[in-house]
Amino acid sequence: MVKLKSFYMALTFVFLLLPCSWGCFDARAQFKENAFSQQYNDDPAKQKDSTDVLFSFKEYFGGLKHKNELKIGNMFAGSAVFIGGCQIYNKQYWKLPIVYGAIGGSLGAGIYLNSTGNHNAARWCFVGAGVAWWGSLMDGVINYGPKKYPHAGTATLYSLLVPGLGQIYNKEYWKVPVYLGLMGFGIHYYLDCNKNFERFRAIYKEATEPGYSGQVSADQALYYRNTYRRYRDYALLATAAVYLLQIIDANVFSYMHNFEVNDDLSMKLAPTVIVPQMQLASNSVFDNAALGLRVGLTF
Repeated sequence: MVKLKSFYMALTFVFLLLPCSWGCFDARAQFKENAFSQQYNDDPAKQKDSTDVLFSFKEYFGGLKHKNELKIGNMFAGSAVFIGGCQIYNKQYWKLPIVYGAIGGSLGAGIYLNSTGNHNAARWCFVGAGVAWWGSLMDGVINYGPKKYPHAGTATLYSLLVPGLGQIYNKEYWKVPVYLGLMGFGIHYYLDCNKNFERFRAIYKEATEPGYSGQVSADQALYYRNTYRRYRDYALLATAAVYLLQIIDANVFSYMHNFEVNDDLSMKLAPTVIVPQMQLASNSVFDNAALGLRVGLTF
């Protein structure tokens, strides 16, 4: 009887496995091709090992001589110090007189006006020089090639230069009002707290002088001064955190923009016989065996 029972169990086992070989219990989920092998760092420059230096003067000036390709980050970082490098690398030499003229002229005018005592006009000249410097970097990022979309470095620098522009580049327009709204609220709260901080700081100075007869005591003014200063600092930190977050967001989602899985990731369902571990040493394998379902995942 034991041998007959074992024979029937084995026969049942064979018949249950036949459909699996015919694909009757084969469930497959199709994904796009090159899922786990494609590269998402699409910089045209040579890919460097992570242990390499972040910036190399030799590489940067070699790129300006067009002896090698520059990553957009290296081009940006070098041109932030060596003004006009973006335009040289992009072979737009005609822009150099405009860049140098705008920055140099604004700085010269600011220094002259400041020496004559016209500090307000000098301040605006210095702001103009800063805007011209920012514009030279923005121009370099916009004209950086090749125009392969999406480019993570381009998206990152867009958000660095103009908050929300990286999200527009990634075509995630709904994020722009979110980030700008949070940053706008942070700036508004910072200005409001700073206004009250200055107010109570002035009151505190007056309250500590002899003959003060105001309604706010020195202790109260000191408390409100410190409170508004703390909230002002919190608002500044929160605004900076949102600014940093939108830069990271632009970088990450640009990398993942074309994330496609297309390899044959499959799941197979097949019947199986479950045998206790110690049962294999006995003469009758199928005495305490049980039928089950096996799930196999193929990556």
